[in-house]
Amino acid sequence: LFAHILFRESEKPKYCIKLSSHPVGLVRVGKNVVVGCTDESLQGFTQKGKKLWKIILPAPITTMAPMDLPTRGLQAVLVGLANCQVQLYREKNLLSTIKTPDIVTSICFGRYGREDGTLIMTTKGGGLMVKILKRTAVFDDRDSAPGPPVAQSVRLNVPKKTKLYVDQTLRERENGLAMHRAFHMDLSRMRLAAARAYVKALESSLTPISSSLSEPLKMNAVVQGLGPSFKLTLNVQNTASCRPVMNLAISFLYDDNLYRIRNPYMRIPLLVPGLIYPVETFVECTSDKGISDIIKVFVLHEEKSSPLLTAHINMPVSEGLMLN
Repeated sequence: LFAHILFRESEKPKYCIKLSSHPVGLVRVGKNVVVGCTDESLQGFTQKGKKLWKIILPAPITTMAPMDLPTRGLQAVLVGLANCQVQLYREKNLLSTIKTPDIVTSICFGRYGREDGTLIMTTKGGGLMVKILKRTAVFDDRDSAPGPPVAQSVRLNVPKKTKLYVDQTLRERENGLAMHRAFHMDLSRMRLAAARAYVKALESSLTPISSSLSEPLKMNAVVQGLGPSFKLTLNVQNTASCRPVMNLAISFLYDDNLYRIRNPYMRIPLLVPGLIYPVETFVECTSDKGISDIIKVFVLHEEKSSPLLTAHINMPVSEGLMLN
């Protein structure tokens, strides 16, 4: 199954197109050739017979015709199908589908009267249909064939490689092993430094999560208000599975020249596992200089000197006015 390409002055065909089945129709679109075959496929070839693409249609092909619209720069192919449809293709992309009351046997697109874009179709039952293209019609590609999207074939505007890039690539090729070892050495040092800082924070109880297995606690703080009076809420939770915690207290460490806390020392009731206990107090900013500081919160056990956990609260700047 071949289609031969003949030139005007040649006696023998110069190029040959190999088809998968018998051809039904052949249309030339620009410098390419679109062939419809009996195996319900539409194929695109170059003038030299190189296959560009192939799509499978939903029904057998009955007729084909070119659709040339120079005013809009559109060159496409009209394909009549046996399922009473006429599909419009630009290369392998489906642009539009027209449903007809009967099977279309012939198609012609061109100028008819004053209209440049007129589609004339004849049907199997002897009918004649004339459709005029709207002046506001927009043709968008809808690639129905499986595979990569249409945007993937668009060539990217990649800048040229500079001399610095080439030199850097050569340096990486020559010193790749040493660079890889240095990277892993720096990564190991960073992990070691992070682990040491974490252990130090746990040992000194500088984290809002307790490291004690007998008294596992967690705390977070919420500051509300614009100033100079702030409401400080400490949410304390016992993360143990079944053991309650008791005999706890909360103490604060702050700058006396900036803040005054209503209850600087508070006792915490019995902490049942899983429940969150809010502990509230009020912080008053005594300075009118527009500065803020950190307030440290300690959760203490009555029988231990070191705190169970610590939280650092960054207080906001007081935006209110001091009232005497």
